[in-house]
Amino acid sequence: MNHMGKIQKRDGYRPPLYDPSFERDACGTGFIAQISGEPTHDLVVKAVEAVINLTHRGAVSADAKTGDGAGILTQLPTKLILREIQSLGVSISSDEELAVGMFFFPPGSNINNATPVIQEELESIGLNFLTWRDVPVNSSVLGQQALDTMPQIKQAIIAAPVSLTIEEFERKLYVTRRNIEKKVSLIEGFATFHIASLSSKTVVYKGLLVAPQLSTFYLDLADNDFESAIAVFHQRYSTNTLPNWALAQPFRFLGHNGEINTLQGNRNWLRARGGDLNAPVWSKSDLQSVIPITDTQVSDSGSLDHALELLNRSGRDILHSMIMLIPEAWENMPNMDPDLRAFYEYHALLTEPWDGPAAVAFSDGDLAGAILDRNGLRPARYHVTDDGFVIMASEVGVLRGIEESTIIEKVDSRLGK
Repeated sequence: MNHMGKIQKRDGYRPPLYDPSFERDACGTGFIAQISGEPTHDLVVKAVEAVINLTHRGAVSADAKTGDGAGILTQLPTKLILREIQSLGVSISSDEELAVGMFFFPPGSNINNATPVIQEELESIGLNFLTWRDVPVNSSVLGQQALDTMPQIKQAIIAAPVSLTIEEFERKLYVTRRNIEKKVSLIEGFATFHIASLSSKTVVYKGLLVAPQLSTFYLDLADNDFESAIAVFHQRYSTNTLPNWALAQPFRFLGHNGEINTLQGNRNWLRARGGDLNAPVWSKSDLQSVIPITDTQVSDSGSLDHALELLNRSGRDILHSMIMLIPEAWENMPNMDPDLRAFYEYHALLTEPWDGPAAVAFSDGDLAGAILDRNGLRPARYHVTDDGFVIMASEVGVLRGIEESTIIEKVDSRLGK
């Protein structure tokens, strides 16, 4: 692309059907959901196919095999997890709820130096640590740069009594994750320790991959017992951070295509409000555990994910939380519904917009959605099919073989219009 630009400037040559003014570099993201809520392996297969067809949205390193990052967020694959823990000789009672943590331990580190801290933190908050599971991977598909930095990937299988609601369980996992991150990162050799997800509702499989490597590296994704009714996917094109395993998307709630231009202000306000945070569901010690909400070690997308997580875990549903963070340009829209204007005006007192070109796919494990920035600078498209699939992505065509006659609703321009 740059080479063509230089040729054009030097001698007036213009390649046929090519205009550099139309070039855009941006991540690829989206989601697939089954409206009925029935988890299937077919949906996971479709999500993997979709992100593979967004490979052109990411960059590839000089080894031609290391990407900027690709990943998938799904509902907890309960069928697979129950099968796996049974094979490890672990059983759970019928009155316990399962959760899974996806842990990235630094390459070459002695995991035994960190696992007691993790298990102690889980049990100190009333959760039942069951077992560690080695996540089956095929490292031979990785490029050399990805292989050299590949973490040791393990899943922690956790249970909680049914006396906890799902929301209470998720809040405990949030607080515990933050405590674990703070303590383990202080252990010598564990500075790059990362928890990709820790939830009773969702799990994240991601890495320093190009999308076609996703299901060949993570063997779980090709397992017929891996079932989900929701999948958020992402192929990363890094624009403001160097690629690494932790910065691959999706994060714990979202996949983001774009840039947050107001990032410094957003982070500063989060930090400034830290001492004033308050919600009926939190104790003072819990709030101290989750502060700081975000930091400068993550990308702009990572900080947005952290802010969304805080709002959601504090009692607001994910739709409410998302529209607080990325509101419409409501101030100068005279025909806006008065109730909607009042909603935006009220929440503007609580938090400022995370603004910039953005198309965001998100899920809390119960529902999936998408939102655009106020200017629609990162378009997205969606289709609804007659067999109950909703397919949203950065562009059309992420799934092949969908007949036009099966599409009952679609938007191929800007979402929501």
